[in-house]
Amino acid sequence: MAEDWAADVKKYSPDADDAAIKGIVRHCGIALQKRDSSLVSFSDKTELDRVRDGFMKKKLALTDSDADLDASLAEVGQKLKGDRTKNRVTVYYLLAEKHDKLDLFR
Repeated sequence: MAEDWAADVKKYSPDADDAAIKGIVRHCGIALQKRDSSLVSFSDKTELDRVRDGFMKKKLALTDSDADLDASLAEVGQKLKGDRTKNRVTVYYLLAEKHDKLDLFR
């Protein structure tokens, strides 16, 4: 899949850091090869729990309460509400940006 991840991220964060985007694409790896796994479903609680626990807690090392992390994730979901496809790279970038963790991906 020849997806322009940077273009999608820059729709929501115009000054997005290309190096950080590349790092997130590297982190996501094989998950980006299939259309279904390259998207985040904000209507699926299991998917949101996976993003919270696997990305926000483990990769970003956030120690906030689950409720606070869920609220942060919901805020990103609201930002992407008008977009039918919520790319995993964009969601992860916006979460890392919100929590000032983009350095982890540079």
